[in-house]
Parts: sequence; C-alpha cells; structure tokens
Amino acid sequence: MSWPLFDRALRLVVCRPPLPAPGTAQARRLADLFCTLASTQDLVLAGEAEDEIWALWTSHDDPDLEQRLDRAIRHIAAREFEPASRLLDVLLADRDDYVEAWNKRATLYFLMERDRESVADIVRTLELEPRHFGAICGFAQICLRHGRRAEALAAFESALVINPHMPGPRSAVDTLNAEFRSTAH
Repeated sequence: MSWPLFDRALRLVVCRPPLPAPGTAQARRLADLFCTLASTQDLVLAGEAEDEIWALWTSHDDPDLEQRLDRAIRHIAAREFEPASRLLDVLLADRDDYVEAWNKRATLYFLMERDRESVADIVRTLELEPRHFGAICGFAQICLRHGRRAEALAAFESALVINPHMPGPRSAVDTLNAEFRSTAH
C-alpha cells in the first residue's frame, strides 16, 4: 500500500498539528473533556468524558444535519451501505466541515473494504479534528488489513495518547509490541 493519502494520514496521526485556541463554547468544552480524558485515572470519569466527546462530535447546530447523520449511522449499523452512502454524500456536500460525518463515511468505506476512500475521509476528519481517536484507530485497522504493522502500532499508540482508556487499542499495542520483540535479533 503506497498511496499519497496514506502517507498524509500517517503524518496527521503521528504529528498532530496544534489546535487553534478554542473559540466556541463547544470547542472549549471539547478541550476540557480531552484534558480530563488524558489525565484521569478514574475509569468512570474517563468513560463519561469519552461519551460526551462522541455526543459533541455527532451533534450539530442544524437539527436536520444531525438527524441525517443519525439515519446514516443506523443504516451503517444495519449494514445497509448504499442508503448510508447516499445520505453521507449529500450531507457532506451540504456541510463539508461536519467532522463526524467524515468519520462515519470513513467507517462505512472501511466496512465496504474501500480503503483508499476510507483513508481519504480519515485525512479530512483529522484535518478538522486532529484528536479524533476513532479516526486514528480506523486508520490503524486499515494498516493492519494491509500488513503495515509498524504503522498500525504508531497509530494505536497515538490514539492512546489522546484517550488512554480504550481497551481495544491497548490490547493491539501489547500484541504488536510482543510481535516486534519476538522478531528482533
């Protein structure tokens, strides 16, 4: 796998660009939640912070856009990929700064095994929200699918810097580190 967008995604994952100063109330709330997520040892508090981050990412000032995203998510969960794709394409044409719509379409493409398109949407997600640990983990999964284990490890580790409380990525890091230790000479 040698795609320019893969290299761009890897750079965004490993060298997250600095965030602008939070200007909106939502941006300030996200900044506070990410601080909590990174610093707390309280798993209940971490879970609540993560849940609120996801809620803020999926919310939108325009209730119609939020409802369309919710319908697309339901279609994805039901593995109804074509209606989900149509909804997300139109939604993103209407509002190309809706971070979670990009992430959900990346997830959809991943499930459809359209990895190039998924990586393109992960890039856009991370350009809009460099702390998007879900998109970073999605990129890691694509790396694994293509045998890029070192890049997957780097991505999972990057996601854990942002959200150290995710058991799946933690387990993947442990497994990948063990593989690398067993092959080192």
